[in-house]
This record gives sequence, structure tokens and C-alpha cells, in this order.
Amino acid sequence: MGQVDFSAFEHEGWERVAQAYHEYFGDLTTQSSPAMLDALRVGRGARFLDVASGPGYLAAAAARRGADVAGVDFSFAMVEKARRVFPGLGFRIGDAEDLPFPDGSFGAVGISFGMPHFAHPERALAEVFRVLQPGGRIAFTVLAAPDKAVGFAMVLKAIKEHGTTDVALPPVATFFRFSDWEESRRALLDAGFVQPHVREVEQNLVLRAPDTPFHAVMRGGVRFAALLNAQTPAALELIEQAVAHDAEAYRTDTGELRIPMPCVLASAFKA
Repeated sequence: MGQVDFSAFEHEGWERVAQAYHEYFGDLTTQSSPAMLDALRVGRGARFLDVASGPGYLAAAAARRGADVAGVDFSFAMVEKARRVFPGLGFRIGDAEDLPFPDGSFGAVGISFGMPHFAHPERALAEVFRVLQPGGRIAFTVLAAPDKAVGFAMVLKAIKEHGTTDVALPPVATFFRFSDWEESRRALLDAGFVQPHVREVEQNLVLRAPDTPFHAVMRGGVRFAALLNAQTPAALELIEQAVAHDAEAYRTDTGELRIPMPCVLASAFKA
């Protein structure tokens, strides 16, 4: 799949799933916001940009700390969702690889779970470098690789056992490129940032019956949803059953599923 095709694939997908993403992954993705804003040293008076802002969670968290915030996302549906949920904040449609802001506009930039969705993540990092002031900070989060992100591991295991990963779609493996700590460090250094720091942040995907990680990624994601939709109906039914079986090990006394889904938090600054 070419880069233009990839961008169109991602864009079309996120236009469709804005509400489902909010319902299934909103709580999960906000769990790392405090750690990211701490890494960025965002406080009162900071000029903060949320790139790939989605429903606006990170921008809103920064605003609660007293920051002057802006958010940008390529999805009209996501921007509209953010404007409805956080009407007092400034969200606009824009491309992470061609940010609609002048050089040196911000003291801090965060990318919350957006990196795997950029056709050219290096270009996005270069744009962040451009719009940051000297001394400004960048941080991004990505979900950990399946060996730690249990929900993803369940779904991939079931697909391999009952379906196929040989489909004409962006490979799921590339989704986890920046889950590799060294790859995140290297990308930040290559973009001109200094003193990169990478750590893991604990998170849990909380789901209520009858939902499992199968339903979360099927309804609230893009890449995994496309992979699942490429399966035969018979295989898809077996995959759903296998994930439901494996998920039961994470059922709590309250009846909820609490699935470990940690993230990788990478940060650096512009000298």
C-alpha cells in the first residue's frame, strides 16, 4: 500500500469511528495524559499544541493545568467531536506533516497515540521541531507491543489460529514501530531533538460485558478493524469466540474486564 493510499485509508477510517473510539478507548488513552504533561512540563501559561488531537483529551488535560492550548487533527469527525466535548478550546483540521502554525509557536507539543497513523512520521516530527520554540519539549505515546499490550495479543493470537494476516492492508506490525524504545529514541534524535527519554506507563483497557478486546478494536479502531473485516465470516466468529475465552482471565469481581494495555512514552527537547 502506497503512502497516499495509507493516508486515505487512515483518514477514511477515523472519519467513521470517532464516536466508537471515544467510547472504547477514551478512558484508556487518557490514563497516560498526566505522565505526558509532566514530561512536557506543561503548567500555567504554557503554549501547548496537541497534534492528532482526536476527541481532544490531551488538550483538555493541558488546559486544566492552565496552559494555552491548540489542537489539530486530520479528521473532520474527530475535530467536531473535540469541539462538542470541549467547546471552550481551539481545535482545527490540519495535517501533522504540514502543521498550520508559524515557526516557534509553542513551548510544548504532545502526540497522544497518533504516531502509528502518520504516513510519514519523520515528517511529523520535523514539523513539531519547526513549530517548537528553542528549549521547547516534545512527547508522544504509542501503545506497547503485543508482548505487553495484552488486548492486542489476544486478537492477533486468535487471528493467527483461526484466520489469516495475509491481507492487502497496511501491515499491523508497522503499527508497533515506535513501541520499540530504541526506534523512538532514534526518530527523535534524527529529527534534531536532544536528550530523548523513553519509559513505560501502565494502563488498563476496561470493558463491560458483552464487550471484549475483539469488539474494542473492531468498532473503535482502524488498522485492526480492517484486518478483522478481511477475514471470512466463519473465521471471524471463531476469532471473536477465542478472544472472549482468553479475556475471561481478566474478569474482575465487579464483572468488568481489566486488560493490561501499557504505553510507551517518549520525550525530548529542542536545544
